[in-house]
Amino acid sequence: MDTVDITRTQARKIILDAACLTQKAPFGTGIEAVYRFIDHLGFVQLDTNYVVERAHHHVIATRVPDYQMEWLGELCEDGRLFEYFISDAGYLPMRDFRYSLPVKHAFKTRHEPPNQASINLMREMMDRVERDGPVRVSDFGNDRMEASSGWWDWRPAKVALERLYFNGDLMVKRTRTFQKMYDLPLNLIPDEIDLTMPTDEEYARYVIERTLGALGIASAKEMAWRSRRVKDNLVKKTLHAMILTGEVKQIKVEAVKNPMYMLRGQDIDIKIADEVFILSPFDILNVFRHRLKDFFDFEYQIECFVPAPKRLYGYFSLPILAGETFIARMDAKADRKRKLLIVHNIHFEPVALTQHTLAKFIEALKSFVLFNQCHDITFKRTNNETYLEAIRHEFAD
Repeated sequence: MDTVDITRTQARKIILDAACLTQKAPFGTGIEAVYRFIDHLGFVQLDTNYVVERAHHHVIATRVPDYQMEWLGELCEDGRLFEYFISDAGYLPMRDFRYSLPVKHAFKTRHEPPNQASINLMREMMDRVERDGPVRVSDFGNDRMEASSGWWDWRPAKVALERLYFNGDLMVKRTRTFQKMYDLPLNLIPDEIDLTMPTDEEYARYVIERTLGALGIASAKEMAWRSRRVKDNLVKKTLHAMILTGEVKQIKVEAVKNPMYMLRGQDIDIKIADEVFILSPFDILNVFRHRLKDFFDFEYQIECFVPAPKRLYGYFSLPILAGETFIARMDAKADRKRKLLIVHNIHFEPVALTQHTLAKFIEALKSFVLFNQCHDITFKRTNNETYLEAIRHEFAD
C-alpha cells in the first residue's frame, strides 16, 4: 500500500481548497453559486443560535458575497435542497436524498420504540398532514402534562413530529421566520429523484467520497463521525477496498500522527489568495477542532457551551482567517433593534499583521456588519490596542 508524503503547508492548502476558502467567491455570485457551493460540500450545518446571523447563512455568505438569505428557502422550495439530520442538522443537495434513507432506517429501528400513546399521536398527526397539509408544533396546542424540566424536555407533540421527521415519514421546510413546518415527502421531493435504498457499500462510498470532498484530506475518525448514525456500516471495509483500487490515496502528513486519506487526483499544488474571512464556529473548516490544532496551530473552542466564569474569549467567538493563518477571534453580537454590531472582544493571535492584512480584515468587518443587517459597529475590548485603534479609525471615517 503506497503512502503519499505531504507537508503541513500542503495539507492546509488542500483543506482550505476543499472548504472553498482559497479565494473570494469561488463559485461566482447569485443563487446558482449558493447551490454549487452546497452541492460541492454535500452538507451545510444548520444552527439556530442567533447571536449573529444564523450559521448556515453565515457559512454561505462567506463564499457568496451577494448572498440573499431568502435564496436558501427558494432552493428548498424548488426541490434542489432538503433539510435533514445526517451527522447534524443541515441542508443537503436533493440529488443525495437516497443516502439519507439508511439514517432514517437507523432512527426507526435502533431507537427505543414509542409507547402506545405516542403511536396514536403520530397516527393522528400523519392523518392531519395528509388531510390538511403542512403543520407546526403550535398547531397542536399545549399538550404538556408536567412543567418542562429543561431545554430538551420537549412536549409530546414536538416529540411525535420530530420522530416522524427523523424516521422519514415527514420532512421539514421553513417559514420566512425560520419556523419548522412538517410536510409529506411526496410534496417536497421532485419526481425524478431516486428513492431506492442504497446498498451498504453504496452508502459507505457516499460517506467516504463526500467526507473527502468536503474536507480535502480526512482520517477514518472524520468519516466515522459522518456515518455514526448508521451502526455496523461498511465505511472502514470500503475505505480499505478503495485504497487497494487506487480510488483513495493514503497520505502521511508531517507531524500528524494518524494516517490520512484523500481522493485520487487531488491537487496538492494549490494557491491561496490574500483574503480575510470571518468564519462561523459551525463552518466546515471549524467543525473538527482537532484539525485546527493539527494543521493550523489554532486552539479553538466555541464558548457558548462553557460556563461564563471559565470563558477566555467570549460567548460566541468567530475565528478570523487570513490566507492560511488564523489571525484573531472575535466575540460579536448583533443588536438588531439598534442596528448595531457589538464586538465584545477581538483577541488577536500572536502573529504580526501587515497593513494590507489589516485592511483586508477591515473590509471583511464592513461586509459582516451589513450581512448582519446593521448600520454601525462598536468595539469593547481587545488584547492589541494598536490593531484595534487602526480598525476604529477606518470605521470613524
